[in-house]
Amino acid sequence: MTPPANLETADQQSNSELKSNQNPEDYLNELPDDVEMSLFDHLEELRQRIFYSLIAVFLSVAGCFVVVRRIVEILEIPAQGAKFLQLSPGEYFFVSIKVAGYSGILLASPFILYQIIQFVLPGLTRRERRLLGPIVFGSSILFFSGIGFAYIALIPAALKFFISYGADVVEQLWSIDRYFEFVLLLLFSTGLAFQIPVIQLLLGFLGIVSSERMLAGWRYVVLGAAILGAVLTPSTDPITQSLLGGAVLFLYFGGIFMVKVIGK
Repeated sequence: MTPPANLETADQQSNSELKSNQNPEDYLNELPDDVEMSLFDHLEELRQRIFYSLIAVFLSVAGCFVVVRRIVEILEIPAQGAKFLQLSPGEYFFVSIKVAGYSGILLASPFILYQIIQFVLPGLTRRERRLLGPIVFGSSILFFSGIGFAYIALIPAALKFFISYGADVVEQLWSIDRYFEFVLLLLFSTGLAFQIPVIQLLLGFLGIVSSERMLAGWRYVVLGAAILGAVLTPSTDPITQSLLGGAVLFLYFGGIFMVKVIGK
């Protein structure tokens, strides 16, 4: 039996009045999708999310392996002036698997991130959901910017240093496996290092650390940037370490500015 139209209108008005009378802080701290689930239901959902993510990674890695020759050629571009050797049987084959694996994980990362968000979303309040979108978008932009920075600036600078240093003494013949270990590690470590402003914004938004305290500890940050540059760069040349350390400092002070902008 359909309820009268005036009753529906009264219910809508009462709901709107309830929302208007509700404390804004209480409204933002509510869980919109607060559904009661048992531990086994959570584990089952987690298993499904992991399963979907693994399928996405497998398909992405398989697709990248089909075109791995082209990916290898792109990653070899910064090493102009060097020749690559296969020092053991099957070395290039295993390098191809490694390159396809890294590329496939990178290609599947948006889908994996979507699965993670869908799993944690029911447990987030409205306030946290408002923060989720900008954090995910900003983190993705910074990660790929870090990869681009490493490919355009860090890797060519490091390779130019190594090639020019011994050009008059030794011929540049490099192990293809060692070269791709160097390149892939530097790409992904730089992408992770570019997440510093996101961490700062989270700490500032949650009220854990203010922008004034971040600025007050700049001496420790300079020391940390130097250590981070030395740890994250697989090479030992000062140029690559200085470039990465300088980028970390720039990101850190940029993060302080953004925390200041949001009033923290």
